[in-house]
Amino acid sequence: MSIMVPLLTPSVVDSEEGVIVDGYSGYSAPTTPDGSMCFSPISAEDGSANLTAKVRSNGRSLTSALFDTTTRTPPVRNICCVGAGYVGGPTAAVVAFQNPHIRVTVVDRDETRIRRWNSQHPPIYEPGLNDILRVARDGAKECVVQNKSGEANTLDSDDAPNLSSDGDSERNSHAGGTTTVGARQPNLFFSTDVARCIGEADVVLVAVNTPTKTRGAGAGSATDMTAFEAVTAVVAQYARPGAIIVEKSTVPCRTAQLVQDTLALHRPNVHFEVLSNPEFLAAGTAIKDLLSPDRILIGSSSTPAGHRAAAALASVYASWIPQSRIITTNVFSSELAKLVANSMLAQRISSINSIAAVCDATGADVDEVASAIGSDPRIGSKFLKAGIGFGGSCFKKDVLSLVYLAETLILPEVAEYWRAVIMMNEYARNRFVSRVVRCLNNTLVGKKVTVFGYAFKKDTNDTRESPALDIIRTLSEEGPREIAIYDPCCIPAQMTDEISRFVGPGFLKTNGGPVSVYGDAYAACEGSDAVMITTEFDEFKNTVTSPASGATSAPARPKALPVDPRPFEQDEPSENDLLALQSFLQRSSTAGAPKSFLLDPLNRFNPVPDCDGDCPDCHLEEATGTTGYGAGEAYVPKARLDWRKIYGHMRRPHWVFDGRGVLDITEMERLGFRVESVGRQSRF
Repeated sequence: MSIMVPLLTPSVVDSEEGVIVDGYSGYSAPTTPDGSMCFSPISAEDGSANLTAKVRSNGRSLTSALFDTTTRTPPVRNICCVGAGYVGGPTAAVVAFQNPHIRVTVVDRDETRIRRWNSQHPPIYEPGLNDILRVARDGAKECVVQNKSGEANTLDSDDAPNLSSDGDSERNSHAGGTTTVGARQPNLFFSTDVARCIGEADVVLVAVNTPTKTRGAGAGSATDMTAFEAVTAVVAQYARPGAIIVEKSTVPCRTAQLVQDTLALHRPNVHFEVLSNPEFLAAGTAIKDLLSPDRILIGSSSTPAGHRAAAALASVYASWIPQSRIITTNVFSSELAKLVANSMLAQRISSINSIAAVCDATGADVDEVASAIGSDPRIGSKFLKAGIGFGGSCFKKDVLSLVYLAETLILPEVAEYWRAVIMMNEYARNRFVSRVVRCLNNTLVGKKVTVFGYAFKKDTNDTRESPALDIIRTLSEEGPREIAIYDPCCIPAQMTDEISRFVGPGFLKTNGGPVSVYGDAYAACEGSDAVMITTEFDEFKNTVTSPASGATSAPARPKALPVDPRPFEQDEPSENDLLALQSFLQRSSTAGAPKSFLLDPLNRFNPVPDCDGDCPDCHLEEATGTTGYGAGEAYVPKARLDWRKIYGHMRRPHWVFDGRGVLDITEMERLGFRVESVGRQSRF
């Protein structure tokens, strides 16, 4: 039972997609949840040599100089992540999932956000996140899995063989038989008690929002460090001596010095190590990026203490990531590398969009151009898809941060170069909207346009810096009768609320404006003069229809067959092995399989936490007929739209503007549509 004492000076701090709580003073408490040890934690007596041996015993080889320290590497038993947003939430969930012996707590000031993380309605949708939450947050039951390739798993634990727990030969088998996976206790927690959780942590991850400044010096390009600085002050006040402070937020180069100065100001005689450990996550694939990253970047000071701190953080990742993918640099290089990585990806998108404009003017096809240059191994094929530009919370603000850095270093030519990346992105978006207006006879008055896609990219409900928002604003200036919006992943009621907050309540049709949000794609197209595709959801691609319908849409690309991960490489399957097996069983299940099996084929999950009777999310779902993303009813890509049916709902001449290059233009034109696509030619 904890006793929370209010801070003398409460702090209100924006977090990464959330904010951190008014603080409370910390106290000493057990740092490891009872019964949560599936693997032995590193004991306080273990030196770095023992750390290396223990990690090797888990199938990892750590032989770099980073781990060959002669002094003890501090064990990590308790991690606190400040910020329960798109970075902090998924990152903490995967770290906890892969390290059952480590207690991971996510703290945030936003009580609604924390309530949702602790309920059936997590505030973030990412493919695969729900399954990880069900294990790390709720714990898991003991289960028995078939360890033979091609075998169906036991549907009910009562049907499993009665195996002893003394480790007999029948318990674990590589070639076949069954394997018992032990139960595990929850080790992922979400809380608003910031000060206490920070005070208990060996490692504090700072994952707060660092947006672009909107006023004052550097407005429009400099990073707004208000939230980060305030959180650093709270961490300095309550972190226990020797704690490792880790920058997860994307920050300007040399921010680590700011953190050290803040820590020294509040705790002048206490030593802390500051690391930079930027995330390289993409919305829609964040869990995949966390489970199988191409690199983990850890920046530290060049002192022995800095190397030990980096080794301690690396040991957390080493539970599931090969040491060869863990890259160490100095702390300032790590900070700059994140900005440069995002800036160069944004640069590629702007580059191909500039070529798309050339293609439209010359008759070339941007897809063919991209394919030709992408086959050059020096260039590669990624991020060469022409469209309406990039969105999301990272690319724009990171490029602008790099611009500001160049300006402060008196490098105007460098700043101008990177600012052009942003200008080209805005040009691509504006050019698309201008084409829509031009094709509709330079007026939208009295007309209805339908926008397919509100999230900034597919397979996510993340709408930050979504191109759709800017497009809605611009279209509304043309005086349309209606702007209908449909998104297969975002919940309509939440979309309506967000448009009211970020575009303005006066834009909504209920308040006299033109914007309406739909939960059904065909209803959104009823009486529409044009459809605009602004997000590349698979649902929007040309659908396969039966010959009886008369449609001749392009066939869908065949899906890859599921791969059975069995037999497992190790006696005890890893959490990644179990995830792979669960996915295989779900994807290879026959039609009519019980819903309980599809949601939990290993019969491993504990019940989802019950919501309170006055849960606003439950009431919202009841009112809108939609479900959240937590109780096993996660977003699953729906059947592809029947464009022939959409044709029947629209008004002539049936304009479709493909801003993401997802449609087969020839097949759409056979159905009677007039198609305009970025950098791709049509007959009209």
